Amino acid sequence: MTRLARARRHAAWAAPCLLASAAVLAHPGPRKPPIDVPDTLAQRVQACFACHGPEGRATADGFFPRIAGKPAGYLYNQLQNFRSGRRGNAAMSYFVDLMSDAYLHEIADWFAAQELPYPPPQPGAGPAEIALGESLVRRGDAARGLPACARCHGEAMTGVQPALPGLLGLPRGYLVEQFGAWRNGQRKALAPDCMAQVASALSAPEVSAIATWLAAQPVSAGAAPATSLARPLPLECGSGPR
Repeated sequence: MTRLARARRHAAWAAPCLLASAAVLAHPGPRKPPIDVPDTLAQRVQACFACHGPEGRATADGFFPRIAGKPAGYLYNQLQNFRSGRRGNAAMSYFVDLMSDAYLHEIADWFAAQELPYPPPQPGAGPAEIALGESLVRRGDAARGLPACARCHGEAMTGVQPALPGLLGLPRGYLVEQFGAWRNGQRKALAPDCMAQVASALSAPEVSAIATWLAAQPVSAGAAPATSLARPLPLECGSGPR
């Protein structure tokens, strides 16, 4: 078959397809009615679900923390920290860059009000690491001036109102990453930055032990931040109760 014959055959095949496509474009059929999207805060914060999971309950990715049920003051402080650059995360800083303080409060209040089940605990490591982690969380190390995590985050480790977060129900990888961020200055809080002081005093094995023990603890149904601390904070902390 000559080249000219092949071209003619191709044109004969293509013509009906082009005509059919033109007919579809000219008569696309009935249009679907527009979707009515409610202009509510619950609708707007769905953008957060892609990383933090539905209603902020976290996802399988260990580097996106649960934000549902955290104290509203803590969530607001973190949004402010992302906006000001005290806490480094390009995506979060972009999202909140032009948001007002009042809107950040609204977002924080919405997520704080979510009462949702926590994920199952992650398997622990060896008994020695688990024991070290529990000791530091429950008792700290008085000889080094290192307070117990429970002194600030509550005896139940579920946080304290209005601005101290719970540490249970968070993935081990996220916890280790945050200790590292405080140690290298990528994450900061209002001065005096007590967590930067604590993180700098911990060795890498101690950080691993604390994160492993916390991630291995189950969270009971209905767990919520305590209303107040049993004792004053052991360190001056800019983001603590005023």
